[in-house]
Amino acid sequence: MFGGNLLVNFGSVVAVILFGIGFSNLLLQKNLIKKILGLNIMDTAVYLFLAEKGYIDGRVAPIVVDGVQDVTAYINPVPSGLVLTGIVVSVSVTAIMLSLTIRLYRRYHTLDLDEISTRLKKEGL
Repeated sequence: MFGGNLLVNFGSVVAVILFGIGFSNLLLQKNLIKKILGLNIMDTAVYLFLAEKGYIDGRVAPIVVDGVQDVTAYINPVPSGLVLTGIVVSVSVTAIMLSLTIRLYRRYHTLDLDEISTRLKKEGL
């Protein structure tokens, strides 16, 4: 019983594993670039999960062709729209995080978050 459910929900299981990898990377790494990569892995896992849940086997994209207007012939377009919107937001957030990381590196000459925090305390900020 468990093996059958695992194979049916394979995409969701992979998404959860990817999310766990990204989350642990975000928590355990001290390098800012590696933290950004962890956040991107988490984003990708969420997009995979949404795409997996939005797909229904045997159905097509919701574009009316040949006059077929039956709702059961099409997939739900909302998860696809959420994934596309999420990708745009993720790229924007990544760009901002990378630009802030560059500014931090120019000021402190390190990407180690603990070292930056120590230097901030010494500066009194």
